[in-house]
Amino acid sequence: MRFAFAACLVLAGCSVQQQDQLARDAARSAITPVLVERFPGVPLEPALNCVIDNATAVQIRALALDSVTGPTESTVQIVTDIVSQPETLTCLAAEGLPALLR
Repeated sequence: MRFAFAACLVLAGCSVQQQDQLARDAARSAITPVLVERFPGVPLEPALNCVIDNATAVQIRALALDSVTGPTESTVQIVTDIVSQPETLTCLAAEGLPALLR
């Protein structure tokens, strides 16, 4: 995954949509350990989707880069910033709570 992300960004034949999807996929791998550690018990898949969907392009790129080296304090700060946004909290309430109740 990480190699594919780096290779796609380097290759001119990679479309913008492919670059975006690869960056989002890579960012998910950096976000996952942060969510597991900082927000135990929160349903992971819905939480990941909410964080990714509410991240800016700059945040996605930073998190994607963090997937190469592993999560850092910067990763934790970015994820915390995204989670604290009203839109993300609304998403978590709508998507995460039903998953807990299943």
